[in-house]
Amino acid sequence: MTDVKDDTLWQRSRRSRGESLVSRGKMASRIDYQQKFESFRDRTWYESLPREERDFIGSIAFAHRMTFQEFRQVVEASRDLDMWGEGTVKGWWQSQNGRAHGSGKVKGLLQELVAHLATLKRLPKSYPPTGLDKPARRDRKPIVTLRSDKKIWGRCPVASEKTVCCNLWTIDAVENCVFGCSYCTVQTFYQDEILFDETFADKIRDIPLDPDRFYHIGTGQASDSLAWGNRNGILDALCEFAVKHPNVLLELKTKSDRVRYLLTNEVPENVVCSWSLNTPTIIANEEHFTANFDKRIEAARSVADRGIKVAFHFHPMVCYDAWDVDYPRAARDVMSLFESREVSFISFGSVTLIKPVISKIRELANQTKILQMELVKDPHGKLTYPDPIKVAMFKTMYRSFEPWHDQVFMYLCMEKPAVWEKSLGYVYRSNEEFERDFARKTLGGGTQGRPPS
Repeated sequence: MTDVKDDTLWQRSRRSRGESLVSRGKMASRIDYQQKFESFRDRTWYESLPREERDFIGSIAFAHRMTFQEFRQVVEASRDLDMWGEGTVKGWWQSQNGRAHGSGKVKGLLQELVAHLATLKRLPKSYPPTGLDKPARRDRKPIVTLRSDKKIWGRCPVASEKTVCCNLWTIDAVENCVFGCSYCTVQTFYQDEILFDETFADKIRDIPLDPDRFYHIGTGQASDSLAWGNRNGILDALCEFAVKHPNVLLELKTKSDRVRYLLTNEVPENVVCSWSLNTPTIIANEEHFTANFDKRIEAARSVADRGIKVAFHFHPMVCYDAWDVDYPRAARDVMSLFESREVSFISFGSVTLIKPVISKIRELANQTKILQMELVKDPHGKLTYPDPIKVAMFKTMYRSFEPWHDQVFMYLCMEKPAVWEKSLGYVYRSNEEFERDFARKTLGGGTQGRPPS
């Protein structure tokens, strides 16, 4: 007969051995996941998250043995919520009352986290009254002047037959920008230095142009056209170029108020100075270190007073809760300060982002709501607003400028024919027709704002 005491000891020993095996199994499993975790943590923004958020996401990753894709999804959600000022993953996760317990439930919770972000994107975003935090200034980048073998001119990088395009050409007088606009594409093209080409004046003199055709050439794609003034003689060289080629409409595009050169030097008649305009809310929150709305308008007014043609680009228009009030107000301000004969053209465009820019925005992690919006692919595969939102914004702005419809040339930038039709009520049959009409109504001195019927 088995002794009861011995039997009890045997059962305890067995349980102990079982618990030890389970414990060792859990330890082995944790070590195995630790290796996986270490292999993919640096492939996300995990390490740059705030400490408390980072610790929490790490703990739930281990608790639920998240896959790399699940982990990246949570990290990107954390980054976006922080940039938007819309809370944290930790706060949202804990608000779900512990529903993530159990291996099967985490997938459902991740789906709800994605749905939570999608809801925040669909709802009209609102900027705080005190504004978002500004990033560190970008004008402390080293400025370098060197002899470069890069070509300085060519077609607009977004020119395409898939959209209605003005066939813009570009000249890169400087590479990189000191302004810190959150949506900027330039931030993905260049390194952390500002580059001046010491052979710029020679290169611009050697640009081969056909004297019998019209060219609309802009200098604001690789850097702001006026932010540097006449540093290294770039504005002298550009004005010489304009004098040499009267068949060129040379556009100096800016978000600054640095117009001293234009006010103290002779500027050729075929030079137009354009301002990229936005609402005070968007300038304050998304266009860091640029001149504010009033300063841009005042600078444009001083240039127009010198007899120099000015132009305005409402681009990119940003959708937020007060856009339908703020943008029309900006249009009224322009019409109240300028005569239509002083304005060469006005364009409208929306937020358009390439994937490297989205990645750069998350890398910088500055406060911004640019990505807090539903985005869809455009004909080029870039991400932009859905057509109904674009049409509503463009139509509203076009109607706001109704008194100038017959006097000022107005157009859309990088948009499909259907968006033109629904927004402006007309569309060009080809980019060449658009270019010819642009020439006739700007450089050619035409006064009709609308295209020929």
